[in-house]
Amino acid sequence: MNILEIADLGVTFSTETGDVPAVRGASLHVRPGETLALVGESGSGKSTVALAAMGLLPRTARASGRVVVDGTDVVGAPEAALARLRGRTASMVFQEPATALDPLTRVGSQIAEVIRNHRDVSRSAAAREAVELLRRVGIPEPDRRASAFPFQLSGGQRQRVVIAMAIANSPALLVADEPTTALDVTVQAEILDLLRRLAADSGTGVLLVTHNMGVVADFADRVAVMLRGEVVETGTVEDVLLRPRHEYTRGLLAAVPRLRLSGADAPPAQEAPVVQLRDVSVRFGRVRALDGVSLDVRPGETVGLVGESGSGKSTAARVALGLVTPASGGVSLFGTDLGRARGRGRRALLSGVGVVLQDPVASLDARMRVAECVAEPLRVHRRGMTAAERRARVAEVLELVRLPRELALRGPRELSGGQRQRVSLARALVLRPRLLVADEPTSALDVSVQRTVLEVIAELQRELGFACLLVSHDLAVVQEFARRVVVLRDGRIEEQGPTMTTLLRPETDYTRRLIAAVPVPDPVLQRRRREHRTALGTGAEA
Repeated sequence: MNILEIADLGVTFSTETGDVPAVRGASLHVRPGETLALVGESGSGKSTVALAAMGLLPRTARASGRVVVDGTDVVGAPEAALARLRGRTASMVFQEPATALDPLTRVGSQIAEVIRNHRDVSRSAAAREAVELLRRVGIPEPDRRASAFPFQLSGGQRQRVVIAMAIANSPALLVADEPTTALDVTVQAEILDLLRRLAADSGTGVLLVTHNMGVVADFADRVAVMLRGEVVETGTVEDVLLRPRHEYTRGLLAAVPRLRLSGADAPPAQEAPVVQLRDVSVRFGRVRALDGVSLDVRPGETVGLVGESGSGKSTAARVALGLVTPASGGVSLFGTDLGRARGRGRRALLSGVGVVLQDPVASLDARMRVAECVAEPLRVHRRGMTAAERRARVAEVLELVRLPRELALRGPRELSGGQRQRVSLARALVLRPRLLVADEPTSALDVSVQRTVLEVIAELQRELGFACLLVSHDLAVVQEFARRVVVLRDGRIEEQGPTMTTLLRPETDYTRRLIAAVPVPDPVLQRRRREHRTALGTGAEA
């Protein structure tokens, strides 16, 4: 018997401009103990299907067809029946644990609340069970961590707490919507191992929504591919990933960045560094975030900063941007000591640096139009420019990042994720910077959009010659786009060198474990890599 049965599902959203169909005639099923991966680009309808399975569609949505979870038809079911279903028969793991957890409530209390909502147990029994669930999902010192607030845990630990809440009442169906997108590769591997064990031990069926084909190869039994609201291909993970029938599926797989097993290093850049960190140490209270870090980036080259969460890579990027002041050591930007620069001189230095962040929604002002967002650095740093000159420069840079000029009058929220990230890139390049700092610029994007954004950055770098400091947990992306790589661990440099040499012939066990944890979109090869990773041992605490 299928734990989830979706038959001819249609979902239409009512908007101010008319009805928008999101899902059209989708039919899927999930068996007990099986994982079905639902893949496709943004707007394909995969998350809408996941929400429909949980009865969580917004009031603006109209659903037709059948969505049956463990014998209950969710479509049209009263809210009381859905409330009994959610958290007991079916549970959901969301992409961003920070938004799924109450920041003002201790994590043990949040898990206990889920237990008591569906079962008649005492507070003390629920509290003990919450600790046991934290132990089951691999949280160290669960008795102590149960009293922690979400902000006191790492990203991987918060995701484990969300999973503990989801499995608290032994659900028959687990819906996981991009559960590992924001996690580094070793933590991602551990979360997937955890979900795999849960499915095997309890017979829980899993509907996995993801754009990461490596995760699909590592975790799924079957795959369904969605395009513009329709399921265009289904099959076993081996058939879909190794023998795709639909042209769209073949295009998705072709866009996936893959770790290469051979290759030569690019010649090193010879010019003076654009930015240089010299023996930099940074403290946040008692925590040493960086410890004696030295690195440089030269004109026209990309240097990749990699490592697990908490390794210090984002802190190093913020030091280069002048946002974090080192406790010791020095930072040179364009040949000038950044620590000694003050006032106008410091502003002039920093105007030569562009920044692209992971989340374009958070980095762009929703109250502004695209043209205003892109022009803002010009108004701050180029006050002598006329309005006409600013408009011309904005139009020029939007064309550089392959955005049509008519988008200039739209708001950021009217754009797709890839378009918003290219607006962020346009904003970063509008001052013609000599250094671009990109902190996880594509981790939340679909693989095809990710490739487009990275290719635009690489093409503009060749054309404009800026240096690029790329912070990423995706080693395949770093291998493809960076000339050199710096591997950070616990605030220290574990190793660094030319990219191909470092990633193909790593000197340390830590780097070897990072590389072994990268999933590849080939289920047969991925099984061998997982066995190899298990033999190495992850050596990482999420």
